[in-house]
Amino acid sequence: MSKKRWQVFPGKNRFFCGGRIIMAKQINVFFVTLVLLLGVCVLFFVFDCEYLSEKVHWLVPVIAGVLLAFTLLFLFRTSFSDPGILPRATGDEALFNDRGADNNVDLTQSSANFRNPPRTKDVQVNGETVKLKYCFTCKIFRPPRASHCSMCDNCIERFDHHCPWVGNCVGKRNYRYFYLMIVTITILCIYVLAFSIAHIVMLSREKENTLITAMSETPASVIEALIAFFAVWSVLGLAGFHSYLAGTNQTTNEEIKGSWAQRHGEVVRNPYTTNNCCGNFTKILCGPSYTSLLRLREDKNKEKRDMEEVKKKIEKLMFEQQNNSNNQSPKYREIWNSGYSGSLDELAAS
Repeated sequence: MSKKRWQVFPGKNRFFCGGRIIMAKQINVFFVTLVLLLGVCVLFFVFDCEYLSEKVHWLVPVIAGVLLAFTLLFLFRTSFSDPGILPRATGDEALFNDRGADNNVDLTQSSANFRNPPRTKDVQVNGETVKLKYCFTCKIFRPPRASHCSMCDNCIERFDHHCPWVGNCVGKRNYRYFYLMIVTITILCIYVLAFSIAHIVMLSREKENTLITAMSETPASVIEALIAFFAVWSVLGLAGFHSYLAGTNQTTNEEIKGSWAQRHGEVVRNPYTTNNCCGNFTKILCGPSYTSLLRLREDKNKEKRDMEEVKKKIEKLMFEQQNNSNNQSPKYREIWNSGYSGSLDELAAS
């Protein structure tokens, strides 16, 4: 029985649900995130919400539930999706990149006659020169803003960083969900912290006890407040940092490397920014959803079978053309030599 693409995928990833869910190899920290998030919220709902809904407002647990639901939605969307992995080159593509980047090079020559092509290429993006770097693992020239993640062993489009807390890379296809997750989890931490403290203070005033006595009556509120207090500083700083990145249309990788920083007194302009904070936020958060390039649930031999079918179709067309004109058609010969990869209907129509 033929295997699916996800079953023979060369990167360091884990797959679940028949290839529908993709995560990094190391996912232990992801479960720590999940346990902390759900644990604190369960304590809040069980030990605080009943009292607060009676003494403050019935919307207190409702709002907490909505925030938790959105946080989990964005967390799972970030963790379980393809972040923008670039497929590795096939054998022929790797040979072309390694030995035949120049169209004038004959790939049939001995390797001793070849000189390795340059491992970088310069391209223009909105008037700025951007270097494309060659990946020796994936055998491709990475597109602009892409980088190879050593943890997952994949090249990721618009690579931001590898996040162990979500158990996945953050890139082109899941960055918006990552950003929305850290914003909602920041709001949730502040919300739980505020109402946990409110519960303790209201108990102390209601029974005219000291804060210590009130804390002893509701120790769960103390645990929630402590966890939320220490968590809020990290997630709040992270939310602020990524708000800055989104507003300037940068990635964590670019910011750390100083890709658009001033060099030798020369200002390097970010070619991806709209020069408008709202425009950058709109582009990142409201832009189009990108399709995965991996086709993980397809048969791994499907492409090979399709190419063999195309080859037979071309050979048949060339044979018919030769019989009609007693001269082999250069048109179909040219199509075949160029490595035709379109559909059979398009080929027949041509």
